[in-house]
Amino acid sequence: MNTPEALLDDVGPLSLREMGMLVADLGGRHILDGAPFGTRVIVDVTGMRITGDRLNATMVGTAAADWGARAADGTFQLDVRATLRTDDDALVFIQYNGRVDFSDPQRPGPVYCTPRFETGDPRYAWLNKIQVVMKGRSNGATLIAYRMYELV
Repeated sequence: MNTPEALLDDVGPLSLREMGMLVADLGGRHILDGAPFGTRVIVDVTGMRITGDRLNATMVGTAAADWGARAADGTFQLDVRATLRTDDDALVFIQYNGRVDFSDPQRPGPVYCTPRFETGDPRYAWLNKIQVVMKGRSNGATLIAYRMYELV
């Protein structure tokens, strides 16, 4: 295993395992024009719910937002963080980054994100070890919904 090719011999193609759906309710927006990395758009996340076969959870607390940035070309970069409580009372931190093409405000592109989870609850320790991808759509104002997939 001294070559890159040899290291990759047993690495097959990516597969996706559907995990369910994430729905986020959006609140107020706070816009910082002229920020060094584009226009900073901080969007309050007022609610979040994940539903699926292995994970069902609802946002707790009020410290949740998308600390996003909009570039001059219309690309919006998401940076979302929230705390969730599972239906069986485990706390889970979620953070996801992603991108959406807002160059045409009348027809924004799909939203692509890569969530990561953290928890200390042994029942959900598997969340600490996986990588998730999401694809979703926003209504442009108050709601965004994603399909969630685990990379396997």
